Amino acid sequence: MAEYFGRDVATNVGADVSASVGSDVGTDFTTEITEAVVDSFAGTPDPRLRGLLGALTRHLHDFVRETQPTMEEWEQAIGFLTATGHMCTDTRQEFILLSDVLGVSMLVETLNGHRDPRTTESTVLGPFHMTASPPRELGADIDLMGTGEPCVIDGQVLSRDGTPLPGAVLDVWQANGEGFYDVQQPDVQPPGNGRGLFTADAEGRFRFRTCVPSPYPIPTDGPVGALLGATARHPYRPAHIHFIASAAGHAPVTTHIFVAGGAHLESDAVFAVKKSLVQDFTQTDDLSLAREFGVANPFRHAHFDLVLEPE
Repeated sequence: MAEYFGRDVATNVGADVSASVGSDVGTDFTTEITEAVVDSFAGTPDPRLRGLLGALTRHLHDFVRETQPTMEEWEQAIGFLTATGHMCTDTRQEFILLSDVLGVSMLVETLNGHRDPRTTESTVLGPFHMTASPPRELGADIDLMGTGEPCVIDGQVLSRDGTPLPGAVLDVWQANGEGFYDVQQPDVQPPGNGRGLFTADAEGRFRFRTCVPSPYPIPTDGPVGALLGATARHPYRPAHIHFIASAAGHAPVTTHIFVAGGAHLESDAVFAVKKSLVQDFTQTDDLSLAREFGVANPFRHAHFDLVLEPE
């Protein structure tokens, strides 16, 4: 076996072809394998798929030529991807987690996100939007276990020109006060804890009660955790609450709000922080407002408007 994967594969492929079709083969796969693979997709009916496969082949082959992995290293890579697939379940997506920690999710989201500075910036979906959020009334408490510091989140869903969007839908989910999502602790948390599906009122306003989110580590018990350990990277995400906001005639936005002043804002394990999404969770001492919101006084309060782009 040759030391380097590129040389070994080139030799083997060329030998196999010569043995099967004779010595008058017109293409030498030792030197022309990349274009041969690209050409093999020439009959792909979908032009977008054809272009994607061609670009993938060229970049992947360039990576192999640049890094010249050994056969053992390539087998480790295949084993890593296989283990990543085995870790996926109905409530956990290890491949999304891998995409997140490599910054690919954030890059794709940014390239596809709304570029108008007047609209709310998007960020990653994350690996825990794996179950439907239960419909809840405006003002409801999504922290069913009372595990953290109580707070109120409110805001308004608006169009780009500032027009309120009545009936806008907000899908909300977050970890509990100890840093775990409901799907991570099915024997501890009730289903739907930290989740809610809200419909904004006639002026596009929304409000719900919850706990102040805290920083938490992404799951490290699988291949992605092993990758972080091998590269001496920490697994922590800054404190945040997830939102998907949608309204008729507008493009939906997938985003977070991050707790201002919290840890790991500059070193998010999935590279998802955008400055416009960092919000103050203000300590509020207002008895009348506390009564209106249905919380004990004093409490924490964050206001966050979501501005959508017309389709």
